[in-house]
Amino acid sequence: MRSIYTQISLLFIVFIGFNAQAQDIQWISWEEAVQLSKTDAQPKKIFVDVYTDWCGWCKKMDKNTFQHPEVSKYMQENFYMVKMDAEGKDPIEYQGKTFKFVPSGRRGYHELAAALLQGKMSYPTVVFLDEQLNMLSPVPGYQQVEPFMQIAKYFGDNIYKDKDWQTYAGK
Repeated sequence: MRSIYTQISLLFIVFIGFNAQAQDIQWISWEEAVQLSKTDAQPKKIFVDVYTDWCGWCKKMDKNTFQHPEVSKYMQENFYMVKMDAEGKDPIEYQGKTFKFVPSGRRGYHELAAALLQGKMSYPTVVFLDEQLNMLSPVPGYQQVEPFMQIAKYFGDNIYKDKDWQTYAGK
């Protein structure tokens, strides 16, 4: 009898461990994603989560959307996952230019975040880039799991190359 309980306990522990692992997104820096896009034999697209420390919706999207097993698995398989603080102070070198923090108002902003968001500084905003780091689209606002997956697959599965968004989304 004891061995059945032991087996059930082990199975439960393995399941919990697997579930936790499936939800663990490996966020990397912008520089790491750029480097991987140049050196990987099969480079992935880049996904950038532009956030701020004070943004409640950003934290909610981290917890409810990005940590969802389906989302984390799909995103890890199809994108280099970058988390970018829109108010980060560290300079970032990219394509021969140094993007810096710009003090402005009470908080300021990072020039690369502003470039990726096309000057529309709203959080959270996620940005999809292709394998050559060309802008596919910024997507502003909090996204729940199902709408997020629809957007992610539109870019991740290259549907955007054959269909416009309205046709794909059935609008």
